[in-house]
Amino acid sequence: MSARARTIAVVAALAVLAGAGVGLVTALSSDAVPEGALAARERKPRAGAPPLILDLGLRTDRQASDLRRANQLYLNGDRAGAKALFERYDSLEAKLGAALASWPGSLGRIEQLGALYPRSALVQLHVGIARYWADEPGDLDALREARDVQPDSLYAVRAGNLLHPEYAPDLPAFQPAEPLEPAVASAPPARQLELLRSSISLVHRLYYGRFLQQLGRPVSAARVFAAAAKAYPNDPEALVADAVGRYSKESPVEAFGTLGPLSGRFPEAATVRFHLGLLLLWQGDVVKAKRQLRLAVEAGPGGRLAGEARRYLDELAKVGTG
Repeated sequence: MSARARTIAVVAALAVLAGAGVGLVTALSSDAVPEGALAARERKPRAGAPPLILDLGLRTDRQASDLRRANQLYLNGDRAGAKALFERYDSLEAKLGAALASWPGSLGRIEQLGALYPRSALVQLHVGIARYWADEPGDLDALREARDVQPDSLYAVRAGNLLHPEYAPDLPAFQPAEPLEPAVASAPPARQLELLRSSISLVHRLYYGRFLQQLGRPVSAARVFAAAAKAYPNDPEALVADAVGRYSKESPVEAFGTLGPLSGRFPEAATVRFHLGLLLLWQGDVVKAKRQLRLAVEAGPGGRLAGEARRYLDELAKVGTG
């Protein structure tokens, strides 16, 4: 298997495990190449309509419900039905959704929204996607804007997917070694977030940071993990979480530079081996990643992280990475 094919296989496997950004990555990864090469690609308009990404978080209000329904209609190909729902509202998400639901022929409207809202990652992400779809220049510029203007947003994370299609989708998420207690785990999402945020226990801090990662708030999650590491400077989980929170596709060296030395300091800690393997997978370094995942299984064969490591190894085996 060539290096490029192996990278695509790893991306596909991790997309399945991550369960996030899969549709977008699939739609835009057929020519998965590094950012520098993307600018020089053979230009050709794409069929169909561009992907629509709406981050409504934990909102449960009527508009959020309707926007989710409209987004699903859009994804199912019912653009007329989606447009009718979007046009009921005046929010930026609704305006953008209505514009995309009018595709083709709505690039001008999307560009107009981009000019009106230059500091909106939501809008800049879709300007970049729309330009890419219509085969117009400036797609990378808009994607970089989306990444940079609101880095603590799901839209910035998704822009990073498109700027770095050679990496796995989204960002690696920290995995606590112990499950969350049922009383908290079974709470509704908003209540669970509140319980975790107000707790001072290390386990709850780590799950709070992970929750923020899942919500597409990497900067906030990194702050939570850094504070946990400062409060518990000798706890391997807190230190590993801090390292994972430092990961970025633009500069992964900081995360590896923080995590790597922990393997010597805590040689028997499954969390170190598992997360080192996870970060290596995000980089497409399959051989080294598998070695670390196997070491995680050996370090704690009956533990939660060993089970997660086996899941990754099994998924990679399915796509023939050896």
